[in-house]
Amino acid sequence: MPAAQPPATPDRTESTSRVRPDATGPAPEPAGTARAKGRPRSAAADRAILDATREALAELGWGGLTMGHVASRAGVAKTTLYRRWPSKNELVVDAVASLFDELVMPDLGSLRADIEAVVAQFADLLARPETQAALLALFAEGTRDRQLRCRIRESIVDPQKRLVRQGRAAAQARGELEADSDNATAHEEVDIIFDTIAGTVEHRVLVSGEPITPEWTRRFTDLLLGPLTTC
Repeated sequence: MPAAQPPATPDRTESTSRVRPDATGPAPEPAGTARAKGRPRSAAADRAILDATREALAELGWGGLTMGHVASRAGVAKTTLYRRWPSKNELVVDAVASLFDELVMPDLGSLRADIEAVVAQFADLLARPETQAALLALFAEGTRDRQLRCRIRESIVDPQKRLVRQGRAAAQARGELEADSDNATAHEEVDIIFDTIAGTVEHRVLVSGEPITPEWTRRFTDLLLGPLTTC
């Protein structure tokens, strides 16, 4: 749940193709679509490549990481790697994004419990050395590469806003939050809530180096819920 990045140029047409490491096989094809020649993709190989990318990034840094290093660590041919990810930017972003696929919004019966659970999940994820090294290297490079920054936003930041939307919807159904007045306002509020939670937790763990304790999480949730709840 990394914090939102500055907006990118609107005329970018390059598409992002996320590879889910937990996929069980190739995506289903529309009826009548001819299957491309060649061997089907291996979920195990995808997972090995993404794992190897994060390991190499933590050890070598952005500048030292090459597609050759990743292929060697993952035990695959470079041609296999390039068929899946045409560039290092795409590969590293997907390797980092796959970590955040683990985050889920629980439905524990109250907005407070849901927020505290998500914060705990996020803090545990950020506490991993590979996550810290990968995120810091990726964000540092993103400050110098506008196209990479756009890819970070599209593949890592924006997808995690689903957690806020799910939590808000559940809280509204329970009567803890007021219903959305209009789509534009709801979109803005989702962005602000996401930035507040992600930015605060990331700053405490990655910048300040302070722990996320249950007591800290309760205090943070108190401050967050104050202006949000209807009662």
